[in-house]
Amino acid sequence: MDRINKAKLILWTILGIACAVAITRFIFGLGVTTNLTDNTPWGFWIGFDVMGGVALAAGGFVIASFNYIFGKKVLHPIARAAILTAFLGYIAVAIGLLFDLGLPWNIWHMIIYWNPHSPLFEVGWCVMLYLAVLTLEFTPVVLEKYPNIKLLSIIHGFLYKIRIPLVILGIMLSTLHQSSLGSLFLAMPYRLHPLWYSPIIPIIFFLSAICLGFMMVMLESMTSSYLYRKEQEINILEKIKKYASYMIIVYLLVRFCDIIIRGAGSFLFNISWGMTLFWIEILLSCIIPLVIFSIPIKKIKISILYFGAFIGVVGVVFNRLNVGGITHLNNLTEIGSFYFPSLMEFSISAGVVSVAMLVFFFFVENFKVWEEMPNINNSIKKSTRFDSFKVYLGTNKIINRTKFSFAFIIAFSLTFSFISGSEIHSSGFEKTPVTKARGADTLIIDGNRDGYGVVFAHENHKKQGFTCGYCHHMNKPDDKATGCYECHDDMYLTGEAFRHEWHSSSNGANINCFECHNKSESKGKNFKFSDKKAIQICKDCHNNIIPSDSRIKILKTYKTLSYTDAMHSLCIKCHENKLKSDALIKQSKPNLAQCSSCHKNFKSYKKVKKLFQDKKNNKWVVIPIFKQIEGNIVQ
Repeated sequence: MDRINKAKLILWTILGIACAVAITRFIFGLGVTTNLTDNTPWGFWIGFDVMGGVALAAGGFVIASFNYIFGKKVLHPIARAAILTAFLGYIAVAIGLLFDLGLPWNIWHMIIYWNPHSPLFEVGWCVMLYLAVLTLEFTPVVLEKYPNIKLLSIIHGFLYKIRIPLVILGIMLSTLHQSSLGSLFLAMPYRLHPLWYSPIIPIIFFLSAICLGFMMVMLESMTSSYLYRKEQEINILEKIKKYASYMIIVYLLVRFCDIIIRGAGSFLFNISWGMTLFWIEILLSCIIPLVIFSIPIKKIKISILYFGAFIGVVGVVFNRLNVGGITHLNNLTEIGSFYFPSLMEFSISAGVVSVAMLVFFFFVENFKVWEEMPNINNSIKKSTRFDSFKVYLGTNKIINRTKFSFAFIIAFSLTFSFISGSEIHSSGFEKTPVTKARGADTLIIDGNRDGYGVVFAHENHKKQGFTCGYCHHMNKPDDKATGCYECHDDMYLTGEAFRHEWHSSSNGANINCFECHNKSESKGKNFKFSDKKAIQICKDCHNNIIPSDSRIKILKTYKTLSYTDAMHSLCIKCHENKLKSDALIKQSKPNLAQCSSCHKNFKSYKKVKKLFQDKKNNKWVVIPIFKQIEGNIVQ
């Protein structure tokens, strides 16, 4: 049993490293442990732990379908192991998701706060329900060990009787969430590279999950047999290899037909990072496995078959990583900063996988997951010799616990010592400065110049009776109709219109503090902008700061909303009031207060081209990207 013990020792060491990083992440936040940014909010944890993890667990519903529904009883010996792998895989997904969530303690909100229009809501519920189904499917394996306890025996009998309905329910839930993971990206036609974006991406995700399920079961079977020195299940591997080959062919046909029909075939041979990543993915997930699986199993070594299954698993996971972030257009161009996972991100993911494997080994060794349990003899006494003395070290079980604990503690301690104290800090929110809207009679409001703006019919709103002061509710000194960007100067962060440091600085207005803050009122207090008794308002010095037609009359604070919040609070509130007060508008424009009313999907390519042509004149690099996906825009 040296192989399995060595494997466990490595896994416990990895787990020790991961635990140290996990504590750092939960105490000091995401910024300390990841290379994620506002530009790249999805990274390795979403691509591998969640999207890849769900796909890796597909072996459970694939083998259960073939064994119980399609009657392929040759797969029955590995059905329990496949269900256990799926069960642990989904638990690993839930654990991995906790690390990626900014507020992990809110993960339960999905249960209470429903958003049935969201694909992510559907994925979350299906994963949660399927995990419950897998628990019920695997529970009889645990209860078999306690046949003399009457209550457990009754529960075991009941679960055994309903196993077929449970399998059918599990297949339904798996089909839903495996495909719905792809549905998440239907909303990204201008962000995801054309070789990956597709209207049928849910079907592509489902087919690739089936392929991965077969190859993952092969990998698990051959790895377990090697570690426990068990005879390889050749007949089962031969069948799974054949089914996997058929599914890979179907997946390839659907994938390439989709690309050609969508008109994205030119990208297959257009030298770029996207093309390179695509062919690497196809080579790993389809071509190499298909070539190896086409050879009869009796004519190849088991190590070659293992390589074929392993490289196929890597290829499909690589597909999830590509879709999940690598091939997003902002990562393939100069617009965004290139993202590469940090060592801490890798260690967390490796730790989650290590936990799943250790738990798998525990169930295999203590319950009847296989038809024959591995022969592990823990009663052998171990001793070592020190000169003329013999020291008893205990049974294999005790020795292993000592070694594993020691490896975990050493790895945990060393990792903490290598985590730099200077890196343990929060750099805060990234600033996104706002720029002036372009245009005149028609404005293009695109504060951060990311290409996703709102075309605002400025003159048309004036004709509707809106005065300048309704929107331009506050002016800078000696200014008229001050632009929104002057005070709301960041897309997502609150600002300050007063510029306190400039007013009090000798290089600025050089105003004494108590010219604004009354001594008698502010004595013993901290000065606050919102404290009306301790501070004078701006219009006492600047009498034209609030226009006469402004919708506000008194300044309650000098703190400003972010650009995004200011625009949304102004426009949406106005549109909602219009719908309530004007029956004609409510009838003709019932969606006036919805996002699509302002953030439109441009149907005319000329408008989109003109919009990005303005960017080109300002020396931005957005237009070359969107030239690549003109076909998607026209559609």
